[in-house]
Amino acid sequence: MDINRVLEDNYRNFGISSDVYELGREAEKALSERFEEIDKLAEINQLKVLSAFRENRVSETDFVKTTGYGYDASGRDKLESVYASVFRGEDALVRAQLISGTHAISTALFGNLRPGDELLCPCGKPYDTLDSIIGLNGAAGSLAEYGVTYRQVDLKDDFGFDYEAIRDAINEKTALVEIQRSRGYAQRPAFSVDEIGELVRFVKSVKPELRVMVDNCYGEFVEDKEPLEVGADIMVGSLIKNPGGGLAPIGGYIVGNSDMVEKSAYRLTAPGLGKEIGANLGVNKDMFQGLFMSSQVVAGAEKGAVFAAFILEKLGFDVSPRPFEGRHDIIQAVNFGAPDGLRAFCEGIQSAAPVDSFVRPVPSDMPGYDSQVIMAAGNFISGASIELSCDGPMRPPYTAFFQGGLTWYHAKTGILTAVQKLFDAGVVCR
Repeated sequence: MDINRVLEDNYRNFGISSDVYELGREAEKALSERFEEIDKLAEINQLKVLSAFRENRVSETDFVKTTGYGYDASGRDKLESVYASVFRGEDALVRAQLISGTHAISTALFGNLRPGDELLCPCGKPYDTLDSIIGLNGAAGSLAEYGVTYRQVDLKDDFGFDYEAIRDAINEKTALVEIQRSRGYAQRPAFSVDEIGELVRFVKSVKPELRVMVDNCYGEFVEDKEPLEVGADIMVGSLIKNPGGGLAPIGGYIVGNSDMVEKSAYRLTAPGLGKEIGANLGVNKDMFQGLFMSSQVVAGAEKGAVFAAFILEKLGFDVSPRPFEGRHDIIQAVNFGAPDGLRAFCEGIQSAAPVDSFVRPVPSDMPGYDSQVIMAAGNFISGASIELSCDGPMRPPYTAFFQGGLTWYHAKTGILTAVQKLFDAGVVCR
């Protein structure tokens, strides 16, 4: 049997032309060493996670379902101990009741800021969904309503930190610095852990008592270390992104300084209750197993990202990061320059999904966003962006933000299908 011929025939039956298939073959050959680097990082992170499971003596009894108040839920507490070990924190809050990354960020901010404090974002404006939390758009219940002010320092033109402006922005009211690791819907690249560490050291040299929080969404297990290891006090993320491994059905985490985690827990539940309550509702096993699988899942998503970057750059599109650049999150940005390219690419990702492949994504209004957004996501878990997905705001430069892929092979298929859609729509010529 000629396995290569069988593979090509299967792709052809899936709707992939010979031209697009050959683009994929060329990309895989060119990226072989890059893929090997990604696999080695995954192996390092797998050992880190496995060591945490062993250190905390994870047992089958930790998977038992709890309901109601969840008092004395040893499995819940064990999961949080594992997260603290993996991410090198003093304590962790890992709960199904944290329904998203935005919710985890909000919980940590409200838990650790008080009236009269000021929040500083030294990386420019954060992700769109934080506008309502901070109070930039007049939303009810914001930090601004509670007397917490906000200040930001924009990045330099080369996307570097403006250290002098950051120094000038830090004042007697500055209580918390929030660093967004990933790009969000911005054109800037993600920050490396070392870059985050440099910024943390700088702000603490200006005001030693400052606390630093890192929004770590999309960044977990992309490098061999995490922000807490370079001086951050607390970091937050979503379990339906990297650390959930595609198995956690819901949830978020807050990990780091024990005092800040405790205050976050009081905000999530109630003062005096904190981490002592909260049933797992039967999802503990999925959260444990998802974390165990996450390093390999993240590696597949990274391979998909560099694969997409290679092909789309070859076709003439502006991509970030470029295929051989260092990666610090799983997101791949592609500037199409016109709405037709963004639409066609998202349609291709959707049509290769295991769920709702027959659905055609269309731009629509989304809560928390200032322009219409097109989203492609046929996922087993609704909104899970560790699964193959793509979205982007319908505004210039019409950037697709591509991420995820539970397996490398699905990521590859989705990208080839999206590229095929670009050809079929006439966005690129044969």
